[in-house]
Amino acid sequence: MKEGILILSNGKCFRGILRGAPVSVEGEVIFNTAMTGYQEILTDPSYTGQIVTMTYPQIGNYGINPEDMESVKIHASALIVKELSWITSNWRAKNGLDQWLTENNVPILEGIDTRSLVKSIRDDGACGGLLMPITEGFDLETVRNKALAIPSMDGQNLAPRVSTGKPYVWKAAVPVRYKVAAYDYGIKHNILKIMAKLGIETTIYPYNTPWQTLVASKPDGIFLSNGPGDPAAVDSAIDNIQNLLGKVPVFGICLGHQLLSLALGCKTYKLKCGHHGGNHPVMDYATNKIEITSHNHGFAVEENSLPEKVRVTHRNLNDHTVEGIESMEYPAYSVQYHPEAAPGPRDASYLFDRFLTMMSQQAS
Repeated sequence: MKEGILILSNGKCFRGILRGAPVSVEGEVIFNTAMTGYQEILTDPSYTGQIVTMTYPQIGNYGINPEDMESVKIHASALIVKELSWITSNWRAKNGLDQWLTENNVPILEGIDTRSLVKSIRDDGACGGLLMPITEGFDLETVRNKALAIPSMDGQNLAPRVSTGKPYVWKAAVPVRYKVAAYDYGIKHNILKIMAKLGIETTIYPYNTPWQTLVASKPDGIFLSNGPGDPAAVDSAIDNIQNLLGKVPVFGICLGHQLLSLALGCKTYKLKCGHHGGNHPVMDYATNKIEITSHNHGFAVEENSLPEKVRVTHRNLNDHTVEGIESMEYPAYSVQYHPEAAPGPRDASYLFDRFLTMMSQQAS
């Protein structure tokens, strides 16, 4: 058993037990309010550069299994929990959480007052953090100065860290109905699985692939994936999307939503503490129904910046931020949250059907 510490860039410190890998990491400290889904969260590329705090008190009781991976590896920098379960009770489990993170060189800080940490982030805003083992000669002031120097997510283009290096194809699980070209800014496997079940064959391209390459493949639609970092910093993506508008239907999720919004002339901004969890209420203005949705984003679209030909389609009922937009000029729409869930509810799965409808209308 080793003692570990989390030092925030706002100067606050939290001591606990260091599990997993006994290494030092840094990143933006965020909290996630989902009760389950820690494996999907840790392997979601959108969490690159982040230290994830789970608000639910006990984490790890159902272990780890290959079917729930959202990418090929862990992307989060570290995990913080109140209590790590040593009992793995799930017939699907192939590994325990602690063992899995140890093998993948990712630390866990256990036993801190996670409620106090969450309140600090909620009240003071998202901040950087340095998580490390406490060893002989540990000097708090020295490491606190290191924590103060951790850069903000503002201005960081993290797409190169998570995007594929070369194109690849995700085949449809049923007879092919449409072919889609997807920009990979950190795409989740469950997005591709859902589209495969709908008869979509998806070719996934690196984040900076020239738009002409995608058009040359004659896709029925363009998909803009989720991903980490500041959307305004991904200049090449914004330029590519602007050139694709009007040529084929476009559907974006999370970072893809922000990039589409920027391409349409909107602006984005950094949220105080972000939205991370599986229980966020969102209003769909087309039906006036409330969806319970899965979120993971630290930036949002500035509503006052929307041009005349772009309208809000979905809104977060917690803080009234924009959760979806559509162009009234081009066949293009996007949502800030995750209709593919993983983890989270599937209230918004209809958004994939809307993509099918849009591609069908374009083809006719």
